[in-house]
Amino acid sequence: MPVFLAGISTILGAIMFLRFGYAVGHAGFMGAIAVIILGHLVTVPTALAIAEIATNRKVEGGGEYFIISRSFGTTIGSVIGYSLYLSQAISVAFYLIALAEAFAPLSGQIEALVGLPYDPRMISLPATIILLVLMLFRGAAIGVKVLYVVVLTLAASLVLFLAGTPIEGASESLNLFARASDPDSFFVVFAICFPAFTGMTAGVGLSGDLANPRRSIPLGTMLATGFGFLVYLLIVAKLATSAPIDLLAEDPLVMAEISLWPPMILIGLGAATISSAIGSILVAPRTLQALGADRSFPSQGFSEWVAAGKGAANEPRNATILTGALAIAIVFLGNVDFVARLISMFFMVTYGSLCAISFLENFAARPSYRPSFRSRWYISLFGACMCLLMMFQMDPIYAILAIAVMVVLYRIIVRTRADESGDLAAMFEGVITQMTRYMQIKVQRRRRKEQRDEEWRPSVIMVSPHTFDRRAPLELLRWVCHRHGFGTYLHFIQGQLDDQAFAESEQVNERLIELGLKQDSPVYMDTIVSPSMVSALAQSLQIPGVSGIKNNSVLFEISSHDPPSRYDDVANLCLFSCSTKMALMVLRHGDLLFGERQNIHIWLSWNDNTNASLMVLLAYILLGHPDWKRAEISVFAAMPSGEMEGRRQEFDEWMARGRVPISEKHIRFHAVNSVKAYHTLVSRTSAEADLTIIGFGLEGLGERRGKLFTTHKSLGAVLYVHTDTEIAIG
Repeated sequence: MPVFLAGISTILGAIMFLRFGYAVGHAGFMGAIAVIILGHLVTVPTALAIAEIATNRKVEGGGEYFIISRSFGTTIGSVIGYSLYLSQAISVAFYLIALAEAFAPLSGQIEALVGLPYDPRMISLPATIILLVLMLFRGAAIGVKVLYVVVLTLAASLVLFLAGTPIEGASESLNLFARASDPDSFFVVFAICFPAFTGMTAGVGLSGDLANPRRSIPLGTMLATGFGFLVYLLIVAKLATSAPIDLLAEDPLVMAEISLWPPMILIGLGAATISSAIGSILVAPRTLQALGADRSFPSQGFSEWVAAGKGAANEPRNATILTGALAIAIVFLGNVDFVARLISMFFMVTYGSLCAISFLENFAARPSYRPSFRSRWYISLFGACMCLLMMFQMDPIYAILAIAVMVVLYRIIVRTRADESGDLAAMFEGVITQMTRYMQIKVQRRRRKEQRDEEWRPSVIMVSPHTFDRRAPLELLRWVCHRHGFGTYLHFIQGQLDDQAFAESEQVNERLIELGLKQDSPVYMDTIVSPSMVSALAQSLQIPGVSGIKNNSVLFEISSHDPPSRYDDVANLCLFSCSTKMALMVLRHGDLLFGERQNIHIWLSWNDNTNASLMVLLAYILLGHPDWKRAEISVFAAMPSGEMEGRRQEFDEWMARGRVPISEKHIRFHAVNSVKAYHTLVSRTSAEADLTIIGFGLEGLGERRGKLFTTHKSLGAVLYVHTDTEIAIG
């Protein structure tokens, strides 16, 4: 009941009394209904989101700000908290400006009393000051005592209004689309009326005082929202059938003229505005105090000042003074419609954030997120999108300015303190995990052989113990996986998996992550503990890649300074891996690494029928990395002189079909009739190349073993490539 009463006393407030007639007059009966429905398309998902989040954790000081900051983290939460605080602080002024309109019928008596022309600020300014003084000396205790009285007063005023008789000139039948002449646009009407739908969050701050908040908050919030919706529909229907359209559009107190006892509408308006103003001036300083406690302002001194509290209840006296000063400044403006549109923009930002939190939490499916009440992710997503859409529909300039200001504030906060992202990182990690899980399953189920051939992209795995003393292999893997591919790098630790080995692997893993950050590497890096390199490779080749699909390539490396036994070991590992049908790549690197990264030479021989596509595709992939942006690919086709013409035509067609960005001047054909002549030609032509790509076959590897990788000693970095599957590059 406390949650319901707090919500309904705020929902049935000043806008209902002062601007629903305006809505019917300017938008028509159906337009006013549309305003109500559209408003609830924003507030109902938000109410569900608040109910859900509030039942997951106890809501402490700051109410909605606590929810946002503890979900998004205090940095992003602070930026949204500014918007929330401004909406609450400006609401104080809004309700007191509305209160002054309740005294409009007494303007003559007021003028006679003070001897000056009547100005609504004669009421609103003193009322603001009196309310501020009460808050400073009486605190929160005053708000709870008036709650039941306010609700009873509102109920009486609404009953008398609905029992009233039509005004002379009212239409005898309901005209669904009748509007006043020269009406305001629909979204102007919506922006002015939207604060009427925003009271459903009033009960959230009561969570610490409820016996069973997990039940009371969702039930009370939704009852208040649903009851308010029905009351609004009844009021709009009554207004449309009880007063002329022009009068509805012009007279803000038309409800009093329809009511069975007119003064009761003014009393109800006064009760609603005072209670709402009290609620706002209770909540706004506590939001500001919570912002200060989280060090959300660039000035630490200011944060400490607004965070300071008084007494055992920690009453936010300093924050109340600041809020009162802001309210007084807004009251000087004295325009209900202007302030209502200003509040609407801030509320949209806050409500959109709450819906986004609910959506992300539902989608992330974190085990730690266990609310007793659950909304639906698609409802929360719809609410977040509606808030963003309505911001731009109401006033695109103000919407852009609001977002720009929030971005600037975020940058200022980030610079003044470390980004304490908190739950935001965990939330988005959960979202990414869910998306990855879903996509991996979809990819696995939809993959077919022909798709693999046509849409081949490198998914490379590498196992090596030389992570920290050899730079070239990780560089190559980083380039290959920059845009088009996926890479998994496993640092090999020899031994049995026990407590000591596992502890060592954890320490090494931290170093790997740091190395990846320094290199800005897209490669997934981890460790593997195994008795031998062969057993480590056997385990690694059977696991899926980081992309969730099977690895299709394996990369090995050797240094030009390695002993012959190392070359033989790599050859044996290649032969061991070939049973998986993966593409085999062996990088031989030297002291110059990859030189200036300006030219890549590809050598295609008579044995490279299946290797050719992969060799060209790998070169093209390397060009996609910024480190190789100035590089050019040169292709050299070496074949027996008797096959030259036929192979040349076949090669030209193949390159054209593949749309490989290699100019004709960089494609050269050489007639060679022996292996020795071929080796001599390669060594002479590519001695200055930064990377040379050469194909090899398993038969030759089986015969020559490690000696196969010792050919062309005069070359710099060499990538030896083999695949049994012809890859389509067109």
